[in-house]
Amino acid sequence: MPHTIAIVGTGYVGLVSGTCFAEVGNTVYCVEVDAEKVSMIQAGKSPIYEPGLEILLERNVRERRLIVTDDLRQAVRACTMLFLCLPTPPNEDGSADLHYVLEVATEIAEIIKEEDIRDGRVIITRSTVPVGTAARVRSAVDAVTKDHPIAIASNPEFLREGFAVEDTMKPERVVVGTGDAHVRELLCDVYEPFLSNGNPIFIMDEKSAEVTKYAANSFLATKISFMNDLSAYCETVGVDIENVRQGIGSDSRIGKRFIFPGVGYGGSCFPKDVKALIHSAREAGTPLRIVEAVEDVNIAQTERFIGRIVKRMGEDLHNIRIALWGLAFKPNTDDVREAPAFRVIDALLSRRASITVYDPEAVKNTSRRYGTSIHYASNMYECVENSDCLVIVTEWNEFRKPDFARMAQSMNHRIMFDGRNMYHPYDMQMEGFEYYSVGRPDVKP
Repeated sequence: MPHTIAIVGTGYVGLVSGTCFAEVGNTVYCVEVDAEKVSMIQAGKSPIYEPGLEILLERNVRERRLIVTDDLRQAVRACTMLFLCLPTPPNEDGSADLHYVLEVATEIAEIIKEEDIRDGRVIITRSTVPVGTAARVRSAVDAVTKDHPIAIASNPEFLREGFAVEDTMKPERVVVGTGDAHVRELLCDVYEPFLSNGNPIFIMDEKSAEVTKYAANSFLATKISFMNDLSAYCETVGVDIENVRQGIGSDSRIGKRFIFPGVGYGGSCFPKDVKALIHSAREAGTPLRIVEAVEDVNIAQTERFIGRIVKRMGEDLHNIRIALWGLAFKPNTDDVREAPAFRVIDALLSRRASITVYDPEAVKNTSRRYGTSIHYASNMYECVENSDCLVIVTEWNEFRKPDFARMAQSMNHRIMFDGRNMYHPYDMQMEGFEYYSVGRPDVKP
């Protein structure tokens, strides 16, 4: 039987989750306070770039399974389950800012009390939140009313940007934190259509569910930072880290994923979640030394990459034209939150470089930050015209097989800094490029 579900917040997690819940037959109310986003989604247009999302969004809006509104009261009246998909940005000390989550939970409780809704509601935190958040939501709700049946649960998301629709429609696992048998039954029924491939749903207590999300992201970040840390050693001793990666990735205990060296991780999840777990562990008196090192290595890796550019091109770059490919923190998204490209651009601008950038999807979001202080190219070849070097920060597929001869003719100098190891050093040497990559020996023509 289909459910009537509310999604509060139409950011990345909320919009994808709500659209996919609607796709399997549920009626979904997406609550959003931004009037521009409401109008855009009501027109079947996605405010974010995510492969496959807009097709599903348009269909479910048209079929009236997905209802977008700025009226939280309407959603609380209509929906039994209310998923909180709200931002939890880091505070200055690295802790997660929960004021959006707690304010909305309080507002929902106030509506339930005012409307005297007695048939039960479940408030579910789908945002990434630190351990103990469900208890804090419970306290916020109880401060408003203890007379109305309101259950609290945790249901962290495990979505990869660029693959979020696939990850929602066919999740590797679903994690639900609840001790309430009725809530367990409801959420198992909601997720049943997504688990036809036999993948599991794990029911646990709320605290365990909250920590599971942070632990997963921090472990993946650990794999990335391990390889990035190793890359500096490989460069020093003349080893090709790509050979090492292939050698260790074939071990099933290690696996092939998240062991690609690069300029560091970014995005809306890993930096924020690593910081939050570090803060929570310190507060508990049990610092996580490995996770702390993961963050340190990530910062150092980008700085080391910038250092190599400066060492080759000069400390004062005011007469240097730099082309940069890739702005999004990863391919197949327009998300530039904590993007390594921004750290690179900031460092080069501080040295007075002239920078021209290109990204298939993230130029608009980038321009909001940099305005006219950098130049924006309409394609990858326009970007490199009259440049003194090329810097690659994001591994979009269209960068994998460029016309090197065309590039060589339009660039002032054939110098490339590849932060994602997209090409083989020998091939670049044969193409006549001076080529600097990550964890591999430098090559010159």
